[in-house]
Amino acid sequence: MDGDKVNYKTEGGTKVVPLDIPPDLTQLTRDTRYAVPGGPVTASGMGIRPVATVAATAAKQVNDVRIERDGNQRWLVVNRPADAVWPIVHGFWKENGFEYVIEQQQIGLLETEWAENRAKIPQDFIRRSLGKVLDGLYSSGERDKFRTRMERNSTGGVDIFVTHRGMSEEYKDQTKSGTIWAPRPRDSELEAEFLSRLMVKLGVSAEQAKVSTASTEVAPNKTTLITKGDAATLNIPDSFDVAWRRVGLALDRTGFTVEDRDRAQGVYFVRYVDTTSKEEKGFFSKMFSSSAAETGPVKYRIAIRNAAGMSEVTVQNAAGATENSPITQRILKLLADDLR
Repeated sequence: MDGDKVNYKTEGGTKVVPLDIPPDLTQLTRDTRYAVPGGPVTASGMGIRPVATVAATAAKQVNDVRIERDGNQRWLVVNRPADAVWPIVHGFWKENGFEYVIEQQQIGLLETEWAENRAKIPQDFIRRSLGKVLDGLYSSGERDKFRTRMERNSTGGVDIFVTHRGMSEEYKDQTKSGTIWAPRPRDSELEAEFLSRLMVKLGVSAEQAKVSTASTEVAPNKTTLITKGDAATLNIPDSFDVAWRRVGLALDRTGFTVEDRDRAQGVYFVRYVDTTSKEEKGFFSKMFSSSAAETGPVKYRIAIRNAAGMSEVTVQNAAGATENSPITQRILKLLADDLR
């Protein structure tokens, strides 16, 4: 995707009306500053530097910035302290026309507001003539938001993950009497475009960044959602290291927010708000409702463990016991849909 095909800056300071879509998982602020992969995240543990791990495959380094790839997943590794990288990344999204709904330096998390890619609006004669005057009357019918997650790595630098979520405006029914906002698939080209732009912001030339982030699609390993005994299990045909990263990115892309994580134990700690019990509302009205949930968030654990050369993902309650409730099945289904 060419850079001139991406433009989230509105004309004349016109601000796009935000889409209030509360995530299923609510964020609780924890002082786990840029969680370190490879060990439990604790206040005492942050002072202990873990043993260096083997670098991922397909790494391309330019100065102190490199992009790493595993299948269709791409992320940046920056050999600079987290405190030096944060303000650069924070300013990057602002410069590209975005506002934030989440900006929490203590956990290395930035999430943008929903925004429209104005470059997708057709440039016909009327649009070119009156576009700047009546800019608010034109819409692409799509909205995007991006989440940036920064994790301090074992070498003292940071790993930067960028994930995309999209919505599109569609007719409610065949009568075309009204529209609704519906989720649309993740756009890997948009993720790659912003990774490339971020590399430039970090000091890499535009030519080098474009080459480094060039798309080489690889068929992902298929996941299988099965029921084993009294518990639903998601089987991923990958090693633990790969599965850990894939599940973390899936949580980001599907709007889940991780409260804490313990890589040594293979656990993501999350809080889930079940909105499906509100029968008086339809699916999309529940997604866009700004009203508070009738019940508070419930703690769950997303557990990953190595099993005979594969990885198994289960959902546990706060005490660590495996559950097979309708809610936990919904969580696994969301992950399975993204990981396929």
